[in-house]
Amino acid sequence: MMYSFIGYYSLILGLIISLPIFFFSIKNLKNNKILDNKIISFSFIQLLLVVISFFGLILSFVYSDFSNETVFNNSHTTKPLFYKISGTWGNHEGSLLLWLLVLTLFIFIFLIKSKNLLKNYRILTLLFQQIIIIGFFFFLIKSSNPFNYVYPIPIEGLGLNPILQDPALAIHPPILYLGYVGSSIIFSSVLAATTLNYISKTWAIHIKNWILVSWIFLTLGILLGSIWAYYELGWGGFWFWDPVENVSLMPWLALTTLLHCVLVLEKRSALSSWVIILSITTFTLSMCGTFLVRSGILNSVHTFANDPERGLFILTFLFILIFISLFIFFVFHKTDKQNLVSFSLLSKETFIIINNWFMMYFLSVVLIGTVYPIFLDVISSEQISVGPPFYHKLIIPFLIPFLIFMAIGPQLKWIKSKLEGKLYLVALFILSILISFFILRNLGTQLLLNTILIGSAFYLFFITIRDLFSKKFKNVAQNLSHLGFSLLILSILFNNIFSREVITNLKVGEKFKNDKFQIVFNDLKKSEEKNYISFKGYFSIKENKNEEKLEPELRVYNQPNIITSEADIKTTFLSDKFITMNTVQNEEYFNIRYQVKPFIFWIWLSVLLISLGGTMSLFKKKFYEK
Repeated sequence: MMYSFIGYYSLILGLIISLPIFFFSIKNLKNNKILDNKIISFSFIQLLLVVISFFGLILSFVYSDFSNETVFNNSHTTKPLFYKISGTWGNHEGSLLLWLLVLTLFIFIFLIKSKNLLKNYRILTLLFQQIIIIGFFFFLIKSSNPFNYVYPIPIEGLGLNPILQDPALAIHPPILYLGYVGSSIIFSSVLAATTLNYISKTWAIHIKNWILVSWIFLTLGILLGSIWAYYELGWGGFWFWDPVENVSLMPWLALTTLLHCVLVLEKRSALSSWVIILSITTFTLSMCGTFLVRSGILNSVHTFANDPERGLFILTFLFILIFISLFIFFVFHKTDKQNLVSFSLLSKETFIIINNWFMMYFLSVVLIGTVYPIFLDVISSEQISVGPPFYHKLIIPFLIPFLIFMAIGPQLKWIKSKLEGKLYLVALFILSILISFFILRNLGTQLLLNTILIGSAFYLFFITIRDLFSKKFKNVAQNLSHLGFSLLILSILFNNIFSREVITNLKVGEKFKNDKFQIVFNDLKKSEEKNYISFKGYFSIKENKNEEKLEPELRVYNQPNIITSEADIKTTFLSDKFITMNTVQNEEYFNIRYQVKPFIFWIWLSVLLISLGGTMSLFKKKFYEK
């Protein structure tokens, strides 16, 4: 109870601290040539108070303080300590407190790291960020208070959904939020720079680092969520086009496009309008994700809240922020005619712009697929779900030219390029198509489309490999990310084409056999763990002359009383063997799902390569200096 008391009043004091921050910031805008140290001091105090509030919530979870409503709803005395701690942000209220913590942390780091930049730019960025921070303070205190008191105090808590009690999902939200909230600094910064007509090469170099930080964390956050869904949900897939998966993908698409635009702004003083609009779009999509996940509109295992009033607050706040940003863009943004540069069709700039439009198309498809069912439900009460076929039909054909442009673009020069010496581009494309054809020729299904698609991915792969070694690692960060992306596309395509699956019902002692597999259900053993009862199945899988022993599991949790299915996965470099078991109602049989999933390891590795490229780019200057 004491920790909740400290946490709540720290939250109140943190909101009050916004007043002196605003006062000294506005005062400093009009006078002094340097930033007033009081502003930095009060920003640090605000951060410290939010940290204290957050740790107050953590300690309430650790000591099972069920007088706290958030703890009561999401914890239990038998829950392991690790999940008690991660339960702090594994719920609606705690996750928003984590949002607030990162918001205050990032603006403090921004003030420390931007000492060499224009004073008024730093202050305006702080003021715009404070508007977002105050909005989250009010949201937490008014409608999502993580320190609400329960009386009489319950003896036991309701517990946390067992499928959320997982190491990957425990660290997934903080990393994802670092990506989401990083976009708030980009948003505040671009509004400040636009207001002061400060969009320039100097500004681009500075904001590029924040874009990279946000992009790296968002990429890793999506990866962790995907890994969790793969082994925890029991369906054996790494991406399901679930609405909550989509709301993290959309800002990533916008952020990736923004990253390429800011590189052009840094090099050529061009695409400033793209940079402003994409900065606003990225943050808007991050906030939209918060609205959709926490309003109860989306039906997903990832969602936390089911309270339309909370969603209405976020939506209203979001509209205010969008109105402010569009007003600033249309009133203050002036394209500097001296910085307008012309470039030929065959140039690096042109290919970046073309791929920007492809990225915006992919973003639009995901947005429509996610939001359309919601609007249809509101307008006509008709409920539909938009699944993988929708996205595959609309995205895959356009992925082919996107990959080709992505391969050729880095081979061109700024402003104007010539075709001389580019014969290798044609040769590598023909080689890529031939390799793809020989791999797929025995399949017979959609041979032409799959051949060109996989050939395009191979094309990007081969060109990136060539650049990596022939240019003496000149653009190693970019090449590494592009190499990772080509590997990702290839791995996803091969996984989709060559996956195999068997679904059958077996009881202990029985076996299933077809022309590819033999599955033997050897035994079933029961054991009692700290907060669940385990039923572990023992299976022998024979394929050709190879035999694997797999042990999937059913868990019956005590609080809340839920049955979960835990997959057993044997991973190799080339493929995963994946098995789950589920009960068949009123039967002694178990439903067995066995899958061979090729190139799963390479999917995870490719995303790590993409992130590593971004990380190297972030520290590129120091790397080259050494």
